[in-house]
Amino acid sequence: MTSNVPSAARVPPCSGRAVVLEEGDELIIIDPMGEQVSDLTAFSRDDTAEYLSSGRSIDYASKLFLSTGDTLYSNRSTPMFTIVEDTCGRHDFTLTPCSKKMFEKLYGEQVGRPGCEGNLAAALEPYGIGIDRIPTAFNVFMHVAFDDAGNVSVLPPLSKPGDYVRFRAEMPLIAALTACSAGQSNNFSYKPIDFRVLRAGADITTDAAR
Repeated sequence: MTSNVPSAARVPPCSGRAVVLEEGDELIIIDPMGEQVSDLTAFSRDDTAEYLSSGRSIDYASKLFLSTGDTLYSNRSTPMFTIVEDTCGRHDFTLTPCSKKMFEKLYGEQVGRPGCEGNLAAALEPYGIGIDRIPTAFNVFMHVAFDDAGNVSVLPPLSKPGDYVRFRAEMPLIAALTACSAGQSNNFSYKPIDFRVLRAGADITTDAAR
């Protein structure tokens, strides 16, 4: 599949970026090479104590797997994003961002890498948002499965090169996204993530935090 969202900015492998969005802006997250997860989180610009909530979003959608037409809510039950287009159709909103401790506990690393938790915190630091405030992210392209006993499996993403998800901001937001660092999530191949911001009424690529 070839993306019809050209001229995107790039998040290098195992890193994160932040963008500022106005209400009505669209954030498009693109998997340029396939099988690469991107953790997405967001905070209200008016009050960063309001953040993207996995639990609220799943509760109001009454389903685990959110896609086109679904709304992502804040911890205060306010719409933050609407998914307006999704060419992949399978994402995760249950598992927390990979972290230094996770790499130590699950991967056996002597000194864990920052992971998506650390990379999101680094991208959000200019906005006064620290690592302890990083919530469960919307794991774009992540393929998590559950069996009848409730056991969890992290499988290779279903995303193909050029797959993308378009999110419309429903309030002014500070958003951050990553190119995920967890090998199990990315079929043990660390690749970049591309993104594009479409300003309401314009077409502008944002490649850095503002």
